[in-house]
Amino acid sequence: MTTGRLSSNTVTASLTFIERYKIHHVLFWAVYHFTWWTIFSGSVTEVFQSVTEPHGIVKYLGYVLYQAAGVYFCLYVLIPRLLQKRKYIVFFLSTVGVVVLMATLITSNYFLAARVADMSVYDLFKISPESPISIFKYNALPSCVGAVTLGMSIKLTKIWIASQKRQQVLEKEKLETELKFLKSQFNPHFLFNTINSIFVLINKNPEMASESLVKFSSLLRYQLYECNSNQIPLQNELAYIESFMELESLRQNNNFELTSNISKREGERFTIAPFILIPFIENAFKHLSEDFKLKKWMRLDIYMDGKKLQFELENSANFEFQNTLDEMHVYGGLGLKNVKRRLDIIYPDSHTLVVTKGKDSYSVKLEIVLLGEEGTVLKKVGA
Repeated sequence: MTTGRLSSNTVTASLTFIERYKIHHVLFWAVYHFTWWTIFSGSVTEVFQSVTEPHGIVKYLGYVLYQAAGVYFCLYVLIPRLLQKRKYIVFFLSTVGVVVLMATLITSNYFLAARVADMSVYDLFKISPESPISIFKYNALPSCVGAVTLGMSIKLTKIWIASQKRQQVLEKEKLETELKFLKSQFNPHFLFNTINSIFVLINKNPEMASESLVKFSSLLRYQLYECNSNQIPLQNELAYIESFMELESLRQNNNFELTSNISKREGERFTIAPFILIPFIENAFKHLSEDFKLKKWMRLDIYMDGKKLQFELENSANFEFQNTLDEMHVYGGLGLKNVKRRLDIIYPDSHTLVVTKGKDSYSVKLEIVLLGEEGTVLKKVGA
């Protein structure tokens, strides 16, 4: 057991050392050039034999050192100072210059290797004296072009990935800020109207006024303290909706009929974004038929269909007193477009919303795939 632990610690320490001093870069270029040399010569055995000889080591190190230096110059100098500043022509010409310089230095290194072997470069590398530029043209230059292309491809890919991650972080922060703003909106009209309704009840029905005040207090507590999370238990939101509707009903006269069916079954199994349903309900109360000769009515059904929340709301409306649908103001002074925006942010591809404007009524049908207890989407709509 002790031996295994020591072995694991040794491996971890070795990996840390390699990462700290960038030794993996040296290993990468060593393997890269060994592979390139093998492909060029067509024989692994020949390459192994060459790197065991002094002139072969000099030649091999020339490729590794000069190309590594040239590639890193392109990556850490030319790319940030020229390419990322959109100086494309200067960047291209500079890169070409670096490649030519690398190839020239590597070519000169062939002559150094020949001197180490005490032979003519033409005899050692079997090159015709009539074409001395062949080392530059067929050996050094293609290898340098390949090395720079590979290095830049890796670097630019890493830059692109980092840029995408930054963009995702910024988008996430933007959405979170927007959601916090949308959720933090508090409707003062509901606050004052409810207080006035309770005040009227104090003389007419003190007992009902007392009960209403308790509900109102719990509503405020919920809004201020109990719904600060992105997701809350569904049963809490449904209880809030019931209290909200009871308080709003106080403002209505005897010409109002409310039918609601709110099923709390399985409410503990699912979570929902706070205040995602209440805008439609407040909107319905606000835009009930304003003609006192017409009967006011509202029907609400909320129930679970498997893993989907079904929200169906319909109310009477007198369109002579209404603006167009998208111009309505809903909970917290938000328009219907902003409610749709919240749904798009929180439940992308997992909700359907249909708002219908009838002859003398409005209806809202909303279906949402809710989150489970562990905070994961259980199933998408239509999946």
